[in-house]
Amino acid sequence: MNSRALVRGPGMLALVTLVCALPSLADVADSGDNGFTLRETATLSVPPAKAYAAMLEVGKWWASDHTYSGDAANLSIEAKPGGCWCERIPGGGVQHMTVVFLLPGKQARLAGGLGPLQSMGVAGSMDWKFDPAEKGTKVELRYAVGGYSGAGATFKDIAPGVDSVLKAQFERFKRYAETGKP
Repeated sequence: MNSRALVRGPGMLALVTLVCALPSLADVADSGDNGFTLRETATLSVPPAKAYAAMLEVGKWWASDHTYSGDAANLSIEAKPGGCWCERIPGGGVQHMTVVFLLPGKQARLAGGLGPLQSMGVAGSMDWKFDPAEKGTKVELRYAVGGYSGAGATFKDIAPGVDSVLKAQFERFKRYAETGKP
């Protein structure tokens, strides 16, 4: 699904229709009238510093079909408070999220709405935690979104679709962190 098509009115309607047809996924930690929380966790076979560094290389593991430009190589995360998770587009660009907290090798927090969430009146907080584990690193990704959804859909309707996309990206991140290939 190309994000460029989703930000327009008919595209948003298509997203809402798709999301409403999706089954509920276990990784939707909670959802209500005013927002939702998604959670992904995994234990990776690499040390925390390597997993953290891999997360920051978003352009190497994010799927191109979930970008505005159609090429994930245009994505980058500037690793500093106030830094941009941005995407280059010829003649323009997209600020997907803003870095609000970094503890190198341990935690990163970003604020913003991904993809079609940008066109809604929402705020989002994405938190990545990297904890040492017996055989590598326990990685926890939490994405909480709240506000006004508009678009004729409730957050309970939207959450499974966002979760499906985020889950697929998290799987790509895990493979990239462990093998260098998404």
